[in-house]
Amino acid sequence: MSRIDSQIPEVFALVLAAGRSRRFAGDKRQALLPCGRTLLTASLENAQNAFGKTAVVLRPDDQADALGIASNVTIIRSEHAELGMGHSLASAVAAVMDSSADAVAIVLADMPWIQPQTLHDLAGMADPQRIALPMHEGQRGHPVIIGRHFWPALLKLEGDQGAKALIIDNPEACDVLHCDDPGILRDADTPSALAEACRQHLTPRRD
Repeated sequence: MSRIDSQIPEVFALVLAAGRSRRFAGDKRQALLPCGRTLLTASLENAQNAFGKTAVVLRPDDQADALGIASNVTIIRSEHAELGMGHSLASAVAAVMDSSADAVAIVLADMPWIQPQTLHDLAGMADPQRIALPMHEGQRGHPVIIGRHFWPALLKLEGDQGAKALIIDNPEACDVLHCDDPGILRDADTPSALAEACRQHLTPRRD
């Protein structure tokens, strides 16, 4: 069955992994999870399982093999990654402009605790004219799915700008997925944050 026949939106996942993570001791991307995978590997595999195509944004000097990136993941180099996430995101969108994707999923490399069902639900909400985002207990989380109509605005991002301003400026175009998934809010900016996120993920919830 073709994509046209099935009406399944095509989403290109962009995993942002070009930051220096200065608050983390060492290369955060290679920090190990209890399952034995690295933060980056887990985040990439989650994205690949939920979205049609996956790319990872790296710094110019990064070695993909050393980071354990699979051969079926597209590599995008951000020449100005040092200047902030906005530049990484702009570089990523520029690299996929010629693709046939309906939308891009902006995935952060240090958030591997998002439930697979949440990612699949977001992928199903993708629309070229819309923005889809998850919310848990009143807090907006990641990833954000941004339709092709808004890609030109992403190309203009600079510094530490992300998609937040785009969401604020276009509330009428935003579709919210309300989910019981605290993983959309968990990241690992510091070693202690990583340890706490792993602990919370492994601790059964009590309703």
